[in-house]
Order: sequence, then C-alpha cells, then structure tokens
Amino acid sequence: MESMPTQKRLTGSFTALDFQQVLLRRMADHNPDQVEDARHALGISLAQMREANKRWQAMLHSPHARGALARYRSVLGEPESRAPRRVGDLDCEAWLWPLPLWPDLRFEVLLAPNGGVWNEWLVRAPGAAPPRLTSLDDLTPWSCTVDEAATAFAPARPLEGTAPTRWGLAFTAPDGWGVRREVVAEFTWGLLQRTGVRE
Repeated sequence: MESMPTQKRLTGSFTALDFQQVLLRRMADHNPDQVEDARHALGISLAQMREANKRWQAMLHSPHARGALARYRSVLGEPESRAPRRVGDLDCEAWLWPLPLWPDLRFEVLLAPNGGVWNEWLVRAPGAAPPRLTSLDDLTPWSCTVDEAATAFAPARPLEGTAPTRWGLAFTAPDGWGVRREVVAEFTWGLLQRTGVRE
C-alpha cells in the first residue's frame, strides 16, 4: 500500500503542462517523431512525460477521484469560453481551454444536461482558419480534427476506437492523381494521427 506522501505526489499539483504531456503520451504510439519534437518544444524529458501520464492515471483510478469536469477545472483552470452546443438530439454545453502546444486548437469538454462529461477532445479554436482538406495528401499527422475530416470528406463513417481517447473514420478521398481511395483515419484526443488506404 502506498504511503500518504507518495499518493499525494501522484495525484496533487497536476498542471496544464502535465496534461499536455498526457495527450502527447497517447499520441506517441502513432507519431513518436512528432511527439519527440513537441516534447522538446515543451522542454520536458521522456521520463517527465511518463511520470505525468502515471500521475494522471492515478488521478483517474483513485478511490477518491474527482468527477471529470472538476478534474479538468483543477488542472486547466476556468475555461476560456462556454457555449451551448447541440449534438444530434442532445443539448450540451461546450467548455474550451487553450493549450500552448496547439495554439490553433482548444481542448473541448462537452457537458450533458445532467452535468456529466459526454465527450472530451481537441477541436479547432473559434475564429482559427480551418485546414484545407481536399485530398489524401492533405491528411498529414496533426493536420485536422475529427469534425474537420468528417465534414471535408462526407459522408464519413465513424469507427470504434481502440481506447477511450481514440476515434476512427472511414471515408473516400482522392489521392494525388485524383483517384478516389477508401481511407481509414485514426485520431487520438480528436487530432488526426495517421491514415491508411484500403486496397
């Protein structure tokens, strides 16, 4: 059984910088080189990133864990903005936080009417120019969000992710020669990580 000081170290004083490391840790499975560059930009070591992820998991699985919204507020502070959002038949409220690593994106938490967190991922910041997505060549890692890819290459079919923070989309997109291809796109925390073409 962990001592009280160790448990406090794992779950306390978690910062927005630590949270960005958690996002990167999940993305490293797909794009280790890009994550390495981002890690250096943040001035953090690989050991620090692993430790941040370990502490985040301890927060999630602690018997005294806070609710998801309270956890995000304690880590990221008050949201930059809050706005009503309708998703299908569900009326939600979108809370948005800036993250320095991705200045054109925001971390979005969607709250259901009962106050529960319905979804959490990266979206384009309000007022930021969306990417130009017209072909398979435009679908580079970190170039777009789930919603942007689904809109650009509609109709897109959602695919079950391999983890709670992962999503997939299946759609058709033209390649560099204009030939339409069946594409599977994989996203982590709502941000594109990689694409595959079905032959």
